[in-house]
Amino acid sequence: MTAALEMRNITKEFPGVKALNDVTLTVKKGEVHALCGENGAGKSTLMKVLSGLYPSGSYDGQILINGEVKRFSSIKDAEESGIAIIYQELALAKDLSIAENLYLGKELARFGIINWERVFKESEKWLTEVGLTDVSPETRTGTLGIGKQQQVEIAKALSKKANILILDEPTAALTEQEVEILLSILREFKNRGVTCIYISHKLKEVFSIADSVTVLRDGKTIGTYDVNDINEEQVISLMVGRELKELFPRVEAVPGDVVLKVENYTVMHPDLDRKVIDNISFQVRQGEIFGIAGLMGAGRTELVMSLFGSYPGAAAGRIEIEGKQVKIKHTQHAIRHGMALVSEDRKKFGLVLGMDVKSNVTMASLNQIASGGVIDPNREVIRGNEYIRSLQIKANSVETIVGTLSGGNQQKVVLGKWLMTKPKILILDEPTRGIDVGAKFEIYTIMNELIRQGVAIIMVSSELPELLGMSHRIMVIAEGKRTAEFTAEEATQQAIMTAATGGSGL
Repeated sequence: MTAALEMRNITKEFPGVKALNDVTLTVKKGEVHALCGENGAGKSTLMKVLSGLYPSGSYDGQILINGEVKRFSSIKDAEESGIAIIYQELALAKDLSIAENLYLGKELARFGIINWERVFKESEKWLTEVGLTDVSPETRTGTLGIGKQQQVEIAKALSKKANILILDEPTAALTEQEVEILLSILREFKNRGVTCIYISHKLKEVFSIADSVTVLRDGKTIGTYDVNDINEEQVISLMVGRELKELFPRVEAVPGDVVLKVENYTVMHPDLDRKVIDNISFQVRQGEIFGIAGLMGAGRTELVMSLFGSYPGAAAGRIEIEGKQVKIKHTQHAIRHGMALVSEDRKKFGLVLGMDVKSNVTMASLNQIASGGVIDPNREVIRGNEYIRSLQIKANSVETIVGTLSGGNQQKVVLGKWLMTKPKILILDEPTRGIDVGAKFEIYTIMNELIRQGVAIIMVSSELPELLGMSHRIMVIAEGKRTAEFTAEEATQQAIMTAATGGSGL
């Protein structure tokens, strides 16, 4: 049987870097084919070649669709051959209607006049294809949740008559329920003969949906495997080129004094008359990782943002740091009291993507590199290089623009920024979201070194294995209330989920 897609001996170079080195990928018709690898392995570059973003002539090698050699000069060329790509950051015009998004650039018009009746009718058909039967094509796209926007993107791809659908980290921002909806849509597509290439760091999803998996490492094809012939641990080993003896290398804590004590803490929604955090109390000690678990919307992020002075809702309660009551009105207060927050959205809140590594690392500690209000560029470079070395940030220099780095290295830059402030309490909100397993292991190693130094870490995570694997104690929140707290020895997935859904473990 002729393969739906073959990419033969693809080599792509940038100045000083060989991003793809003789990569080969073969995808059968009607299968879900997973593409796995660490950030920087070449997955996105390979898909940009396939989707026409990198045109023919800018790389070596061949692309064959159903056995026929193709040369794409643009994204439009690739789309005309039935290839559509959906990126992690959705490419929708939020102020336009769903129908306008579906037919943007391929308007159903005659003599320059759009046939809106036909546009809406056709849009309804494509929305039905992806299970979006409860919204009108006239709905403004920006009013939809991320999960439904994802479905609109898939409908848009289908409207282009795509028979090879590429999904790049499609579930990164989805809830568990939205993930299940997406996977069920892909299973239905598979039954209809649509070919999917699925890129994800979430190996549980890969093994749930994929038929085959190809592993890339350092721009090379390591191998292609039937999912029935390989397991998650083997895929991880192939991705990183070594065995990770323990995916979660938690060290035994020797907790010191209580560094943070929170009593009867309540936080109000900034716009609505309701509590997002309701009378929560807890304490955190030096040299431990204190995990916070809960379902989406439970109030975890609102809690840590409020403690750090960055949540707009009013707060009441008592906060003590090292035994002294403090009032934290804004982030500068929190920083002065030895707190730091690595937010869940590093691109929006943690980094200035258009600035270089040294500027991002030093921006929260300008007093350390300035004299008389003027930044000393030599000191800025020295401090930037210190964190590149100590955190093993993969960047060509301190002047590398942060937006060009992989997700894992961007996260290390955010960590470096806050570590430079010498925090006593480090809050990590979803610290490994959107980064690969090798980078996750490196982040965990940094966390372990910090607790050895006596730093108190608060970790919010939606990944239960991560919470169970790294935390020394775990507090569970449901609907803004503390419903349970477990030691590492007591905690199980079942116990946490029971408490997260409103059951008491106290």
